[in-house]
Amino acid sequence: MTKTILIVEDDTELLDLYVEILQVNRYNVQTAIDGEEAVSKYRQIHPNLVVMDGDMPKLDGYEAFSQIIKMDKNAKVVIVTGYSEFEQKNKRALEQGSISVISKPIGVDILLGLAKKYLI
Repeated sequence: MTKTILIVEDDTELLDLYVEILQVNRYNVQTAIDGEEAVSKYRQIHPNLVVMDGDMPKLDGYEAFSQIIKMDKNAKVVIVTGYSEFEQKNKRALEQGSISVISKPIGVDILLGLAKKYLI
């Protein structure tokens, strides 16, 4: 069974960069551009790891995470944020079971480290 990473990012340039980095390193990658699509894709493909932007249109990453964790209490979700004002949301996500909250921008080493750690 192929292990899959779901990257959720509304900035398409950043999304493309993450996908390229992961695919070059032979990871199976699926994408979503907002929280609604992330929840729908999670339901369909049950990825092994989700790396999700916290601030997105339609449904933000925190609410999407909340819906995903209700579906699958063992979901491995990393929330990526560029905003320090989301401190309370970050804390709540960690309390609900997010495996990590990381500040943007994500470096190549961090992205590959997450993939390696959670897709063994």
